[in-house]
Amino acid sequence: MAVRTFIEAVREAMAQEMRRDASVIVLGEDVGKKGGVFLATDGLWAEFGDDRVIDTPLTESMIVGTSIGAALNGLRPIAEIQFADFIFPAFNQLVSEAARMRYRTMGASSVPMVVRAPYGGGVHGAMYHSQSIEAFFTHVPGLKTVVPSTPYDAKGLLVASIRDEDPVLFLEHKKLYRSVRGDVPGREYTVPIGRAVVRRPGSRLTVVAYGLMVHYALEAAERVADEGIDCEVIDLRTLRPLDRETLLGSVRKTGKCLVAYEDNRFGGYGAEIAAIVAEEAFDYLDGPVSRIAGPDSPAMPYNHILEDWFMLNPAKIADAIRKLAAY
Repeated sequence: MAVRTFIEAVREAMAQEMRRDASVIVLGEDVGKKGGVFLATDGLWAEFGDDRVIDTPLTESMIVGTSIGAALNGLRPIAEIQFADFIFPAFNQLVSEAARMRYRTMGASSVPMVVRAPYGGGVHGAMYHSQSIEAFFTHVPGLKTVVPSTPYDAKGLLVASIRDEDPVLFLEHKKLYRSVRGDVPGREYTVPIGRAVVRRPGSRLTVVAYGLMVHYALEAAERVADEGIDCEVIDLRTLRPLDRETLLGSVRKTGKCLVAYEDNRFGGYGAEIAAIVAEEAFDYLDGPVSRIAGPDSPAMPYNHILEDWFMLNPAKIADAIRKLAAY
């Protein structure tokens, strides 16, 4: 067991799986000698060489399309999209090809590939380096979407994703890369895809979050605890497949549900959580299913004050908790 940052855990997962399985390759922009813009692949090129750590042109459609072809021919690609904001040129490859391959071949073919993408704001990335993209892709059956919040889960879920027989979109919040540290076993282990976890038990109100928002929700829960509001915080970890059992079990216990997500509020992933809770736990609710999210602004501003206006934070989440608890 060693203390690792989030980015170190991601790197450790890839290195471990590349040593274990010669079919695992990494490809993307600057992932080779440079080690990626966030240094997620630092050291992999020196250990595994050009054949397995492949620098690509600045063409996301090619990165994902090539990965699909490689996966169909016996390899297990880990494709890095330098920033999630740039994934849209590869939308067709992910949605129309990778996600539907098992269905269109009646199970004869699968696409065991991972697409890693740093997402999210609060890092002064402005318009093209701050987007949250999860809602676009969780809509698509056949594509798994994983969003870890801790170094332990980052390693365990990435290993599980690499070993999965179907395509996985693995979203990493940029602000977590070096701000969060935690114990990570050096041994091989996996965290199962599709299982949420209760990060903080509580009895009065459920807060549902993922990625960076888990940490903000936990801090908010501690703030309101002194006011007698006992919150349970659920870390979804996997957005699709969703762990309905943990989600609904918590809401049925507490009677109130707040969903916190960074993306634009309208049509965001939290809307799906709210719908599921309203449909399947209505008789247990003691208040409206509530959401706190980013504003419906086309992009996150660069200006520090406006970026703070866009982003959620523990204080904003705590205020939303107080409002729902008082209903």
